[in-house]
Amino acid sequence: MCVSTGEAAFSGTIVYCGRQHHPEHGLIHVLGYQNTAANLADGPNALLLHLPTRQLTPRQFLSAGRTGDVLHRMVTAVESAAAAADGIAWMGAEPQTVQVFDHDVYTVLLAAEPTAIAAALGEVPPHRRPDLAPDLLRFYTDHFPDHTIAVCCFDNADAQRARPLLLWYPPLDPDRLTVPALDSHTGAAPDLDAGVPADHWVLLSTDQAPSDWGVPVTYPGDMRHHLRAFLPATVLGRHFGRGQTLPNGDFTIGHRDLLSGDLDRIERLRPTLR
Repeated sequence: MCVSTGEAAFSGTIVYCGRQHHPEHGLIHVLGYQNTAANLADGPNALLLHLPTRQLTPRQFLSAGRTGDVLHRMVTAVESAAAAADGIAWMGAEPQTVQVFDHDVYTVLLAAEPTAIAAALGEVPPHRRPDLAPDLLRFYTDHFPDHTIAVCCFDNADAQRARPLLLWYPPLDPDRLTVPALDSHTGAAPDLDAGVPADHWVLLSTDQAPSDWGVPVTYPGDMRHHLRAFLPATVLGRHFGRGQTLPNGDFTIGHRDLLSGDLDRIERLRPTLR
C-alpha cells in the first residue's frame, strides 16, 4: 500500500485527493494519506511519497491537530451513503535541495532530486534515521521527474500514533487527480511488473462539482478554520480490497470523469522511465 525503506506491513490505507480554488493559493490539489503501519525492520523506517508538484515546502503540510480522524470521517460519509443507497506568497521562493523538518510523529525530508536525500539523512534524529537503499532513490530519480519526494521517517514507537498526512500543492496537471499508491514493503525499489494486493480507500473531491454531487462530510465543530479551508464539503470514494490484486502503480482519474461521478474511470497509473 506504499513504499517503505525497510521491512514493514501496512493496512487500511486511505488516500484522498481534492481539487480546489483556494482564495490565497489559487488552484491546488490537497492530498491526504493514512494507514496502519507495523514496522518489521530492526531499526527506524520511513515511507516514501512521490508528489506531482515542483513546489513543496514545510508550510504546505497541514496539521490535523485534534482532528486525527478527518479521513475516516470521509470514509464514514461514503460508506453511510452507500448503505442508504442499498436500502433505498512564499510559494515563489526556490526550495532548498533537501528540506528537513518535523511533522506529527515524522521527520520529513523533501527533495526535488531524490539522490540528494542520502546526504541529508544525518539531519534526521538517530532514533528515526532509516537505511536507504541507493537503488530505491535511483528508482524515483528515473521514474518521477519533476515530482517532489517526501521521505517520512518514523521509529517503532511512533508507527501506530500517526495522524493523517495532509498537505497541499500546485499540481503538475490540475485536471488529473493522482494519489501515490506504489507498493514495496522491503526497502527495495518497487517491482512494476508485479501484481499487488489492494487495501485502499480512494477518496476524491472537487469544488467545481454541482450541488447534488457526492456525499456530505461531517467535521467537528471545533475544527480550526485554517484546516477546514482545505477540506471538502462533499466527497466520492471507492474501496479497493476484498482479495483484489492490482497492477503496481498509483490511482488516477481525470477531473472531467470525477465531475461526472464516474469512479469506474479510476485507473492504475504505472510510472515510465524518463
